[in-house]
Amino acid sequence: MRLRVEFTTEPFDLDQAPAHAVVARQVIETAELEAVDVGPFGNTAEGGADVVLTAVDALLRKTLEAGATRVSLQVNVIEEDE
Repeated sequence: MRLRVEFTTEPFDLDQAPAHAVVARQVIETAELEAVDVGPFGNTAEGGADVVLTAVDALLRKTLEAGATRVSLQVNVIEEDE
């Protein structure tokens, strides 16, 4: 099964990336995910279910530890071509 995760961390700071946003980027970029798109207002990544779920676990734990007050995420199953 392939999954796509979309997430944001808050609070926002448009002048400087907050620590939790930097941590989120590190988690996603070091995981073995595909189609990674990291931006100031939303982030997406795709991969196999185990990889995505492991990354989501690390993302939640590490961004909250780094000061995030809210992490919004959505996980979708990607239909694979047969």
